[in-house]
Amino acid sequence: MCIRTAAAPSSKTLDDEKIPYSSFDDLYERCRNYDTLTRRIVREVRSRARGGKNVAYCVDGGVFEDAAARILLTKKTVKYIDGPTKAGRIAALAGLEHYTALSAFSIHEAKLSLPLVVYDLTADNVGDVKLVLADKFGDEAPALLCAKGGCISLPLYETDRHPLDMGGGLAVYDPPLLEKKKFDFEDFVAILKRLRAPDGCPWDRVQTHESIRINCIEEAYELVDAIDKKDSDRMLEETGDVLMQALFHTLIEEERGGFTVADMLSAVSQKLITRHTHIFGQDKAQDADGALSVWDKNKMKEKHQETFSDAVNDVPECFPALLRAQKIAKRMQKGGWDAATIENFERKFQEEYEELMQAYREGDAAAVAEELGDVLFCAVELGRAVGGDCEQALLDTVKKMQARYTAYEGMVLADGKDVNALSKEERDEYYRRAKHVSNT
Repeated sequence: MCIRTAAAPSSKTLDDEKIPYSSFDDLYERCRNYDTLTRRIVREVRSRARGGKNVAYCVDGGVFEDAAARILLTKKTVKYIDGPTKAGRIAALAGLEHYTALSAFSIHEAKLSLPLVVYDLTADNVGDVKLVLADKFGDEAPALLCAKGGCISLPLYETDRHPLDMGGGLAVYDPPLLEKKKFDFEDFVAILKRLRAPDGCPWDRVQTHESIRINCIEEAYELVDAIDKKDSDRMLEETGDVLMQALFHTLIEEERGGFTVADMLSAVSQKLITRHTHIFGQDKAQDADGALSVWDKNKMKEKHQETFSDAVNDVPECFPALLRAQKIAKRMQKGGWDAATIENFERKFQEEYEELMQAYREGDAAAVAEELGDVLFCAVELGRAVGGDCEQALLDTVKKMQARYTAYEGMVLADGKDVNALSKEERDEYYRRAKHVSNT
């Protein structure tokens, strides 16, 4: 008979009954990690069983809680007698009926959810387990620690302050929503569902896709503004607001029998896999441009876009005009339209400008509007030709002009003058000074 470790409390039963055994405690000292230990135990047990010898490998707790035992059971000749599980004992002491159970040695690989039971807790790994769980569930999550001397109810952050032996275990409870300090995606969904419930928030429960559609745009712009200002605190807030909008629309669909949260998560995950065939498939991409080309090819295939016109007409109509123009012009070029070059721009801009001036001189308002649009689209082509982002460039210029005018008006008022009563020479001088100040 061999046992995993003589340090486990159950080994005392063998001692009391004077049943001879050998342990693998020496391997614990020599192996650098849990996986290596498991492989060495499996190798040693199989070595002892060569030649048809009967070997009993005993573990503390349930057979399937032991990684080495699970590997040994892959051989059809191996039989097992199961016993009470370590997780079951801890769960019973904690009063848990439904829970997730895992070994402390697999804490980094497992999907964590509450209520949770962790067995194989030792003095060597309890600190690491505490850090992982606290990061996921919060330092003050309520827990029950099974250690030397019995079980102790305590907050999660105190779990490494008590002596442990090989029989140590931990149960972490799922506290009521209002008592939580840290939330996960399931909590997020539960909160929004509570707001949408018949007895929930009067405003939230009457909203529709249409009534809150503009909120998506507003929240997205607020996030972009936080990014532009490199404001990490606001980015934290605004990313949550953007996610909330997406989830709100998903729950509206779920309530009406449409797609669910699970459908939404599956769809976006599947899209990431099918669009990145240079990662998850056979395509190759050596750089960012190559990766984007693969993405575009897969996107057209996924959306059943058989022609470039299909892609051109797929740009959302609700995009800001400049951003929409950029995307359409880019897709047109991929479909064989004239490449955006400086030479093409100079010729095309002159033509469009002359047509605009002609319409203006003739007093044709409709023609002026049409030709002005052509001039602006031509400017988008110039932006692409020089490798710029027209939407961002114009936003940056708007901000610059705001700062410049603020400086301009401040100087005029400081001199006790009226901004609407300046001579051209005064305006030019103040503008020159404001331009200098706003650029420094």
